[in-house]
Amino acid sequence: MKSDEPIRLVGGTGSPYTQKMVALLRYRRLPYAVHWGIPAEACEAMAVEQPRPILEPTFFFENAGETQAVCDSTPIIRRLEDSYPGRSVLPGDPALAFIDYLIEDFADEWCTKYMFHYRWHQKVDADNASTLLPLSMDVSMPKDAHRQFKTWVEERQVNRLYVVGSNDATAPVIDASYRRFLTAMETHLANQNYMLGNRPAAGDFGLYGQLSQLVGFDPTARAIAHEVSPRTVAWVDLMRDQTGLEPIEEDWISLAEQPRSLQGVLKEIGRMYAPAQLANAQAVERGEKSWEAEIDGAMWSQQTFPYQSKCLRWTYERYSALNEADRASVNRIIEGTGIERMLVKN
Repeated sequence: MKSDEPIRLVGGTGSPYTQKMVALLRYRRLPYAVHWGIPAEACEAMAVEQPRPILEPTFFFENAGETQAVCDSTPIIRRLEDSYPGRSVLPGDPALAFIDYLIEDFADEWCTKYMFHYRWHQKVDADNASTLLPLSMDVSMPKDAHRQFKTWVEERQVNRLYVVGSNDATAPVIDASYRRFLTAMETHLANQNYMLGNRPAAGDFGLYGQLSQLVGFDPTARAIAHEVSPRTVAWVDLMRDQTGLEPIEEDWISLAEQPRSLQGVLKEIGRMYAPAQLANAQAVERGEKSWEAEIDGAMWSQQTFPYQSKCLRWTYERYSALNEADRASVNRIIEGTGIERMLVKN
């Protein structure tokens, strides 16, 4: 990969993962060219094989003279680290890097439930999203085409709420989790500028991606954020462009020196994400298309995701790869959070 050639990606302004990666590219001062559009159409136009599934954003990398389309943000971040030195978003300390990985995974796989729920559960939010998302693809879209596209988008997405477990029964549980998460962020950001110190890590960009929508796009989620955590609202604005930050290695704070407020974020991971991951993995193992489990005192049911089962396995493998001292460091900071359940081979 030539460092002077822009990294090409296709995604949407309303896609939290696109916002995650654009902000990361911007922070790392990497040359990039983002096209706001539909990845499948871009693959077809370029005669490039589509990844399965194809998601936003999709990156187009040159590999042995051929263009390859890829769209999983976590390994793409690692790929970029290998290709472009400097301004890393991965802590060098293995224990700290594991906690960062855990936060990024939580952002990508659980915080997205907040985003999808608030965007489509209530009519006011669904109307906002279905109005604006089509226009983000073509701001000059004719009125009749926009009206048809708006109706199609809203019906499709509202009918998919079950996929992330959003319904009238779980709505209060999701809302309570979102508010606790924002409260934890408010407390933690009062102590340091980023999750693991005074420079952003991959987990920060994962959280930013979801919060860029929750704070900046969806009315109900935005109002809650302004009510519960003004620091998070300000942090989202700052995270959008961190090109001016000049990080040094000492900006990472070791796990032993992290403020106690980090545990607030970790406890929400253990309280909500851990039981969902375990229930999903068990359903995958049994070959079941959906699963049901009690989470935070409510019965939760949703579609089974084989990919999230892989996420759980990858988390366990990363934890197991730590040496004894680093594992002990991780164990001390996650003690009592509920995350421990994710780190036992099932």
